[in-house]
Amino acid sequence: MNTEQIAKRLVELCRKGEYEQAQRELYAQDAVSIEMPGAPAGALGDAKGLEAIYEKGRQWAAGVEAVHASNTSNPIVAGNWFSVAFSMDMTFKGRGRMQIEEIGVYHVRDGKVVSEQFFYDMG
Repeated sequence: MNTEQIAKRLVELCRKGEYEQAQRELYAQDAVSIEMPGAPAGALGDAKGLEAIYEKGRQWAAGVEAVHASNTSNPIVAGNWFSVAFSMDMTFKGRGRMQIEEIGVYHVRDGKVVSEQFFYDMG
């Protein structure tokens, strides 16, 4: 798959809430997931390797009490990179309801996602 095909497939699966399936299909075994430097207490940190990325996703899901709304944008592709905007209205266990908007930036090499990095406002 080329970068555009990977980007479109990732968006398709994210829109269905099938995040781990997207990782299984599209990510390299040694992929990395990077959060914002200085992320608030309770935020999940970086993950290196596919198994760690799966676990990070499972921890995220375990902290969600309810999803009220979710949106995933169409991807923007440039060479071996693409970005996707995510917006979520969710209630988290012990933290209440929050609206989250973030940009995911993905790097593709040899037909697989090798890194994802998320950018969002903190505070």
